Amino acid sequence: MPTVFAYCRVSTLDQDPGMQAEAIRAAYPGAVIREEKRSGTTTEGREVLRLLLDMIGEGDRLVVWKLDRLARNVRDLCDIVGTLEGKGAALEILDQRIDTATPAGRAFLQMLGVFAEFETNLRKERQLAGIQRMKSTGRTKTGKPTGRPATAKTQADEIRKAHTEGMGVADIVKRFGVARSSVYRVLGQ
Repeated sequence: MPTVFAYCRVSTLDQDPGMQAEAIRAAYPGAVIREEKRSGTTTEGREVLRLLLDMIGEGDRLVVWKLDRLARNVRDLCDIVGTLEGKGAALEILDQRIDTATPAGRAFLQMLGVFAEFETNLRKERQLAGIQRMKSTGRTKTGKPTGRPATAKTQADEIRKAHTEGMGVADIVKRFGVARSSVYRVLGQ
């Protein structure tokens, strides 16, 4: 008798796959449900998924709540579908009502996989652009300066120059962002 295996995945330890499991249990009350807390950007290290793919046999079905819970790039998606087809099993994605047991379901799944990968790539590009922008302005995500803050020792020449040009200690402290005692130390050298 064919078995329905369900795969529920979340990316971080503080997330809960319970909603996915409930949706699958409502559609398939007797499903064998397995949960995993791992990133979905690759299938590497996803031992629960690997175990399910090893256990699945002819006539069985792998059910996931959403496509992105299973794969986030076309290569991984095609590998998983290929493994299932090689074993005579099918894949079903509940929320999009995709079933690879049908030709239309297989075609639709491949199109969705392309869009899922495209979205992941766009997200990565936006993240990298944001990181570059922060680096170019010398700021981190929190708005704090990157790198080690300048010290009176690293700015000693500029401090001495400002003082010889008539700038007072209080103004030097404000301009260079160093302690008053550091300014006196530099000027006393």
